[in-house]
Amino acid sequence: MLTKQTQRLFALLIGLVLALPVFAAQTEAPLPDTFAAHKVVLQISDKDPSKQNLVLNVAQNIQRYYGVENVDIEVVAFGPGVRLMLEGNENIKRMKSLMASGVRFSACDNTLQNFAKQLGHELKVSEGVTIVPAGAGRILQLNAAGWQILQP
Repeated sequence: MLTKQTQRLFALLIGLVLALPVFAAQTEAPLPDTFAAHKVVLQISDKDPSKQNLVLNVAQNIQRYYGVENVDIEVVAFGPGVRLMLEGNENIKRMKSLMASGVRFSACDNTLQNFAKQLGHELKVSEGVTIVPAGAGRILQLNAAGWQILQP
């Protein structure tokens, strides 16, 4: 038979375990409100400028194909792909144009923090880019909400 103190400790541990999903859910970025017929998340995890350019091309082409009002697009960067989202990136004009047409850009905070440790200073993301706790987690979150994943 368990002592009262052991029972209380056990009950406390069970409560903490049950609360973990609530804490985890609070750290996720909110889902966008969308009524678009097509919801697409574009993954960029490569530092290669041609692949970063390709992601932007794909976003434009999807909007052209379906029409801006019929598609919702979020470009999510993690790992070396975060370079696309940094202030001063050569693609900033194209990103701003896509943002103006409704494309969202999200950068992985895990990656940004790791880069900051390696470089010894914080990195600045371009204006309009949302920082999400984990890029891969954001992609999975959007996919679970019915978004299609493309990795050009």
